[in-house]
Amino acid sequence: MQDPNRRHVVAGLAAGAALSLVPASAQTPSQPVPGQPVPQFGFDDVLKRARDLGTVPFEATPPALPEALAQLGFDAWRDIRFRPDKALLGGEGSPFRLEMFHLGHLYPRPVTVNIVREGIATPVPYSTALFDYGRNKIDKPLPVNLGFAGFRLHNPLNRPDVMDEVIAFLGASYFRFLGRKQRYGMSARGLTVNAGMAEEEFPFFREFWIEAPTAGASRITLYALLDGASVTGGFRFTLYPGNETVVDVDMTLFPRRAGVKLGIAPLTSMFFTSQNDRRLSGDFRPELHDSDGLLLHSGTGEWIWRPLRNPVSLELSTFTDKETSGFGLLQRDRIFEDYQDLDLAYELRPSYWIEPRGPWGEGRVELVELPTADETNDNVVAAWTARDAIEVGKPVSYSYSVTASLNLTRLSPGGRVSKTFQTQARSLGSDEVVKPGSRRFLIDFSGGDLAYFSADPSLVSVVPTSTNGRITRSFLVPNPHIAGFRAAVDVEVEPGQSTDLRAFLRAGNRALTETWTFPWRAP
Repeated sequence: MQDPNRRHVVAGLAAGAALSLVPASAQTPSQPVPGQPVPQFGFDDVLKRARDLGTVPFEATPPALPEALAQLGFDAWRDIRFRPDKALLGGEGSPFRLEMFHLGHLYPRPVTVNIVREGIATPVPYSTALFDYGRNKIDKPLPVNLGFAGFRLHNPLNRPDVMDEVIAFLGASYFRFLGRKQRYGMSARGLTVNAGMAEEEFPFFREFWIEAPTAGASRITLYALLDGASVTGGFRFTLYPGNETVVDVDMTLFPRRAGVKLGIAPLTSMFFTSQNDRRLSGDFRPELHDSDGLLLHSGTGEWIWRPLRNPVSLELSTFTDKETSGFGLLQRDRIFEDYQDLDLAYELRPSYWIEPRGPWGEGRVELVELPTADETNDNVVAAWTARDAIEVGKPVSYSYSVTASLNLTRLSPGGRVSKTFQTQARSLGSDEVVKPGSRRFLIDFSGGDLAYFSADPSLVSVVPTSTNGRITRSFLVPNPHIAGFRAAVDVEVEPGQSTDLRAFLRAGNRALTETWTFPWRAP
């Protein structure tokens, strides 16, 4: 797993939940009856287990780790590596390999990993022989039924002769996956519960079933059982590795209690600093982020771009929609010089795009932004929440696709926001007095038909609005460096008050670009 040094902090929060007492019917597959066809394990079996699991009390105490594992620091835990020669799923020409993560440090919760062959699910037994413990000294024998912290799948993603990690499940309901030439950055999650609230919960995947792929398979399917204080669930993940790796997700949730906010198709990322916020300095790297904006495609067809921020306190932004067409956290800036990080390669971090498969109904996309003092914390969460509250005893189902990509310009047909800047609301060199509560925002738009209209900029205008205060000035100038335009919007609000700004470019009655939106609070 590449660059996991900060992900373990967030995923480790799942240590507050625990394994429940499960009825025997929810633990053991049905035994074959002589003379009868062997039952074929599938998604329905996972859903039954999730439903059964929701009928028993949830326990919030994870099993105690052996002392040698509980005392491991992160670097020591990371020094325990699965032996590549022990990888599973490699028989009969399969293009996938399965490796496990060891328990320890912030990963005390054992998960069961099963392999499904010809409809029969068989657990993978834990053994110390599967791992190289590096510099760690394990003086006492470890339990034979210890279990695993998670797993990862390898595939010849970038070269036909090299097996690269393509997806990993580790901690709570977190998972990350890669397309070709991508580096790990943001994460997806199975579910959030009360994200951005003081009583946030971290439901976790407690068991997995991986279907053994056939020779030359272009995809692999796996199932997961979710457990948590407020909800249980069954998930089916179908992974399609490639230039843009896609994961199809089918899920059914069984609420344990009402009055909680479920985040569907959640994405988690890091945003520390960028050109739109220069409050934090002292680092040679100009920008530090895994994602630089939230893109939404509303049910009305509007494309909305919301640059990410590192706020001074928790901020929650809501985008209500009747039937969302898609949303995602994107890394649009692909220029190395904007990051200058030779090791972490922020310009190669993937964007994740969520696209519903089937109707989701009325709801909203919520964006949670938390303050962070450095780039080691995942401080951004985006997820979809239904308008209607969940009801105990009433399952809810969703299906969607997640795409990992380095370039999603194909999604929106018009011009796109490439940069956002803030500065004083006055012209350069002017002796104009800057009023308290005023600010100028500069938005660079490129793509679509903007290069065509650059031949006659007079045909294009910027359309700005604000929910509070007033727009005092706006203007537009061609930007030949991006074959587009730079829009300037000056806003003025009372000190201490906030406003939500919006702007897009138009030619006549035709919108040429997506809509830029940005919340701002005057000092």
